[in-house]
Amino acid sequence: MKEKPQRDAQTKVAENDIRVAPSVLSADFTKLREEIEEVEKFGADWLHLDVMDAHFVPNLTFGPVIIKAIRKLTDLYLDTHLMMTDPDLFLEPFAKAGCDGVTIHCEAYEDARPVLDQIREKGMRAGMSINPPTSFEVVEPYLEEIDLLLVMSVNPGFGGQSFMPEVLHKLERAAEIKKAKSLSLDLEIDGGISPDTAAFATEAGAEVLVAGSAVFGKDNREQAIAAIRSEGRAGRYKRS
Repeated sequence: MKEKPQRDAQTKVAENDIRVAPSVLSADFTKLREEIEEVEKFGADWLHLDVMDAHFVPNLTFGPVIIKAIRKLTDLYLDTHLMMTDPDLFLEPFAKAGCDGVTIHCEAYEDARPVLDQIREKGMRAGMSINPPTSFEVVEPYLEEIDLLLVMSVNPGFGGQSFMPEVLHKLERAAEIKKAKSLSLDLEIDGGISPDTAAFATEAGAEVLVAGSAVFGKDNREQAIAAIRSEGRAGRYKRS
């Protein structure tokens, strides 16, 4: 495996704090500049970019052209989730567009290590995602080789789905391994995250909370981000 790039994924975030990553897919694309500037102003730590190819998942979203435009609007960490059958074919365009981290799915490859190497060779942090039906044992062998583990708490493809608490055991197990092996690994969760579910996620071990409609679907984005972070901190406190 290639060495992990030394990227600052915790910009503007206190050590060990909960990071909130609004999902741009839920933003109003007719005023994308204003949407991004607003969530950045009100405390977003990362921006989460959901790229879907209408093959790996039953939906089609956006690609490097839109991400390149987003990169011009913000210095926030661009956390790019590739829900694609062959993401390795498109890593160069995503790198050139300005992605800081790229997450691929463990379900997309029998052996994802060559793709993780390619991601790092292009200067990006390498993440891996796991879908709700997939056993944790599929992703476990990669934990020492990735920068981020994304646990999906909905079936990927569409926003606005209900949180699936049955996936939390995957975060718990990943957090145990991270602690036992002193891994440099971000634990992220995506799907149905809101003030009502954030504490459950962070108590299980999540450190990065992806939230779409719970941020962009609210009139008061400052209050929305603060509420998710506050509940996330409460869950982290319970865990400690």
